[in-house]
Amino acid sequence: MGQDHRLPQQRFELKYLIDESIAGAMRDFIGSYLELDDYGVGQPNLSYPVHSLYLDSDDLHTFHATINGTKNRFKLRLRYYDERPDTPVFFEIKGRVDYCILKQRCGVLREAVPLLAAGQLPSLEHLVSKEPRHWAAMQRFCLLLHQLNARPKAHNRYVREAWVSPHDNSVRVTFDRNVEIEPCFRVQTTTGMNHPTPVLKEFVILELKFTDRFPDWFREMVRIFNLTWWASAKYVGGVLLMGEHCFHDGDNSLDWQGLAPREWPMGAPPREAPMPEMETLSMYE
Repeated sequence: MGQDHRLPQQRFELKYLIDESIAGAMRDFIGSYLELDDYGVGQPNLSYPVHSLYLDSDDLHTFHATINGTKNRFKLRLRYYDERPDTPVFFEIKGRVDYCILKQRCGVLREAVPLLAAGQLPSLEHLVSKEPRHWAAMQRFCLLLHQLNARPKAHNRYVREAWVSPHDNSVRVTFDRNVEIEPCFRVQTTTGMNHPTPVLKEFVILELKFTDRFPDWFREMVRIFNLTWWASAKYVGGVLLMGEHCFHDGDNSLDWQGLAPREWPMGAPPREAPMPEMETLSMYE
């Protein structure tokens, strides 16, 4: 399944926390303007699963960049939707400047994922598409991976209901439910979790995405349903909920993935690694 590959590289995103009780009414409102994403048609609750493996430094540099509101910040992640060997894994750089999202994405053959995520330089035979923009995205991902000394830190999953414009890629609305996270220190693209921790269990994350101007009907929907903007980051929210000590370093002679959260060591020391200067980590050079 190759969701989202049609999305534009630059867009604006606004997020809201909503109660499930109003989601049905909002779906009816949105259905007047958008159509259900192809991948949700015929699926339970009109939704499909989304999995992300987040990579970060041992001192959680990208996490702290978000917490501190760093202007040119980014996250590195592997995005996938199932465990089928014939489906790609997407290497993604998701950057943010204020409300503007800049995403670079490259589909990779599943058998090449462990090597590339471990830092091996890519070659064209590793990629699903040979388009120059995808090749450039993969090279950029590898550069940031090496500069950050990033490794797997967290597996995040949720189910997504997506609505898209029938005409172009300019507008997209998503409902994300059942968000869960757990520390993960191996390069793996499995869908199962050992000890998932729910994130925002009682709420639905609504995202309004657009490439140009804020649509008038978005503004009307926000007014009718009395929506309040909320800064929601699934990786960051999960780390805050569980505690940074759970995500620092999984190589310290103890396999945390075999332990329940209550058994995790408190404050395991991160492995020392020199960090490059902040400006060398910008994806906007």
